[in-house]
Amino acid sequence: MVDIAERFVNLPAGIKPFLAAPPADVIRWTVGEPAFDTPQPIVEAAIKSLNEGNTKYTRSEGSLELCECAADRLRERYDIPATTESVIITPGAKQALLYTFMVCCEPGDEVILLAPAWPSYDIQCRMLQVKPIHVPVNKENFHPDFDAIEAAITNKTKMLVINSPNNPTGAVYTPEEITQLLEIAKKHDLWLISDEIYARLNWSGWDHLSPASLEGGGERTIVITGWSKSFAMTGWRIGIVSGPEKVMQAMGKLQANACSHIPSFLMDAALAALTSEIDDAVEEFKQEYLKRRQILMDGIAAIDGLSMPEPEGAFYGFVDISKTRMDSTTFATKALSEARVQMIPGGLLDGGEGFVRISYACDEATLHEGLDRISNWLESI
Repeated sequence: MVDIAERFVNLPAGIKPFLAAPPADVIRWTVGEPAFDTPQPIVEAAIKSLNEGNTKYTRSEGSLELCECAADRLRERYDIPATTESVIITPGAKQALLYTFMVCCEPGDEVILLAPAWPSYDIQCRMLQVKPIHVPVNKENFHPDFDAIEAAITNKTKMLVINSPNNPTGAVYTPEEITQLLEIAKKHDLWLISDEIYARLNWSGWDHLSPASLEGGGERTIVITGWSKSFAMTGWRIGIVSGPEKVMQAMGKLQANACSHIPSFLMDAALAALTSEIDDAVEEFKQEYLKRRQILMDGIAAIDGLSMPEPEGAFYGFVDISKTRMDSTTFATKALSEARVQMIPGGLLDGGEGFVRISYACDEATLHEGLDRISNWLESI
């Protein structure tokens, strides 16, 4: 019987099994999705565009107006050397990541991931017969271990992937660390993927720094970001990728033949999101995340057996459950069945055993109730 490609037969599912919507009585701490509604002006822009008939084919890379505005934002906010021609609007940042692996890597190449890493990096590499190499970070703060990175580089290494602010750990790398990661990429002539989807959700004492903004960074860094997290637009599936000319030219051909472009009317909604009016809404979201972050920090600190390094960015806490003497899958499974709280076992991620990931993007009531349930459950056992 005809079969599917062998590389997909045993492809890991990542955290997918723990992302399924739970029963109504379960507190859901798993999904990395803002609890806020998309700001109304963005919604209205999409409706207006539909009513005006913007439902036809358009420029594959994205409308010139949107690409120009997105490039301006990347330059003005983060000093990324983006231009209208070096930006592609993709069906979500995840698609931009896949495009980047496809364009920059050959089967058999090795890609360094800082572990624990968001699982889609690993799985996308495996889809393309590229080998993910998981290099553990420093567990006390989840920042890079540079000696370990250097030791992992071989003559097959093609790329280093960085994600700051980080999913799942909440770490935000310092400017010095970003500079050192770029120096490693330059020293070994590697591509550098910088996943900056959480760049605006930074609670650390230092500013977000993109390696593309540094000397020698623009020629080897592919920056990936999008609208999902900052603008509460996860289901809209709109991402951005920007990088060196030869990468973007190849990626333009790839998108044209893979999906043509994102829906035309959504380009107007994405453009509406890049206005000062929506900046105000994003700032309001950020203040709410800071409140929820504090609720989580205080709540975890009050529960015997649990601890958590301070989340520096994004909206995740990576909670150390090792003192409970349960592995992470057992902990998460029992928490779901007995405490009715759903979270992500760190053991599903290379280098994440002994931890669980909690998203504090949910509302405050959900955080308080979940913390009470976990506290009472652990006391009972």
